[in-house]
Amino acid sequence: MFNHWILIALLSISTYMTRIIGVELMSGREMSPTLRLYFNYVPVGIISALIIKQILVPVDGQLVISFSVLIACLFTAITMKFIKMFLPAVVLGAMIGLLTRYLS
Repeated sequence: MFNHWILIALLSISTYMTRIIGVELMSGREMSPTLRLYFNYVPVGIISALIIKQILVPVDGQLVISFSVLIACLFTAITMKFIKMFLPAVVLGAMIGLLTRYLS
């Protein structure tokens, strides 16, 4: 039987190596403005996809809105707008999400 720790180690090594190779290939090269714009939107697109996947939950073959996750996301966004600090906003959003999940 294949050990899970071996799989985790191999995946972490391959992830690290691909990032190092990417940095080495791109170092010293000038990117076009279009490519730079594309890379600027990649993190936003990935985070948006992950958030939507958590808000819309499949239940009995239909998509249902998880209101606790939606409220947590909205609270986090509003908190980040006002305090402009990522980690405290996420921690507060997670706490609000847990409270709404377990109090409703």
